Amino acid sequence: QVQLVESGGGLVQPGGSLRLSCEISGSISRNNAMGWYRQAPGKEREMVATVFSTGPTNYADGVKGRFAISRDDVYNSVYLRMNSLKPEDTAVYYCNVRERFASYWGQGTQVTVSV
Repeated sequence: QVQLVESGGGLVQPGGSLRLSCEISGSISRNNAMGWYRQAPGKEREMVATVFSTGPTNYADGVKGRFAISRDDVYNSVYLRMNSLKPEDTAVYYCNVRERFASYWGQGTQVTVSV
């Protein structure tokens, strides 16, 4: 079965950087999208960044220019480099892999941006 495990979250000061990693176990269709979603306290889960197997990427408006998503198709991993972090970025970040007929989620990793 497909499993996703996130890592790299933690506490960082405003303006700092973090790199999130997601390790994907199991067989994934080559036609897929990998992405990062986040859910802040009291808010709905939102898409942060998505990268398709064909190459294109999507970013939420609030993270454009600060975050960068990348993927490694050899090792089935997806990463999120977060720069210039703001307190508003505080959330649990979830890794996601979406195939045509299935979607998989990790358990999440906490990112806290605070002094």
